[in-house]
Amino acid sequence: MTELNADRARQAIVEHTRRLAEAAAAAGPGAVVPTAPEWTITDLVEHVGQTQHWVAEMVERRIVDPTELPTDAAKLPADPGEWPAWLSESATRVANAFSDDALVAPVFNAAGDERTGGQFWLTSSLNEAVVHGFDAVYTAGGAPDVDADVAAELISNHLKMLTSPTWEMLRSESAHAIRGAGETLQWLALDGAGAWFIEQRPDGATWRPGTQPADVTVTGPAGLLLLILTRRLPFADHEAAGIGVDGDAALVQHWLDNTAHIAD
Repeated sequence: MTELNADRARQAIVEHTRRLAEAAAAAGPGAVVPTAPEWTITDLVEHVGQTQHWVAEMVERRIVDPTELPTDAAKLPADPGEWPAWLSESATRVANAFSDDALVAPVFNAAGDERTGGQFWLTSSLNEAVVHGFDAVYTAGGAPDVDADVAAELISNHLKMLTSPTWEMLRSESAHAIRGAGETLQWLALDGAGAWFIEQRPDGATWRPGTQPADVTVTGPAGLLLLILTRRLPFADHEAAGIGVDGDAALVQHWLDNTAHIAD
């Protein structure tokens, strides 16, 4: 499993934000987002555009001190007809902020893990565009469409977040719930994108790339595995979705029940 290069990530941010804009226009501003039921399409568009501008400003200014993070939010245009251009601007800005210099320069890393701040925020921005892009596409009646290499990068990012120092500190309930007595889960992409092995230890969950015998193995295309892991597609419907399960499915459901992100 290889890491997604920065150029590919930047391109994917712009592309998936474009898809989000198109789907938002098709669904309409008042449509309720089934995969994030407390949000409407208006909320979704505003969140993604504002987040992209916020991240771009932080990276552009090379902010290291979290007390100096941006406090102003970009204003969503009142006219939905202006949303595609507004999202195009925000996506282009955040993608361009991640120059090669920015990826290695000191920037605040909200996960508190081994990545540079630039690496963390590039992957986080990609995750926002892809996962929330799917939210919009699903609301408009579209089908999942996430390339395997992009999905693989975001699965790794998802697991890095769940096992990060920040998650343990801010989401202690989740971090404690996914501890265990050595239970193992494996996610295996059948399109060759990668494999992820999780061990639920008494002192905390860990993960590593690769395959080995596990209590349960979940198989399918990387894009669908990502959407299951991020709770965009229900695990209960895994057979209909083309997802295979070999082993104790209850371990998978327990993992999913206790690993929601704050903005789900």
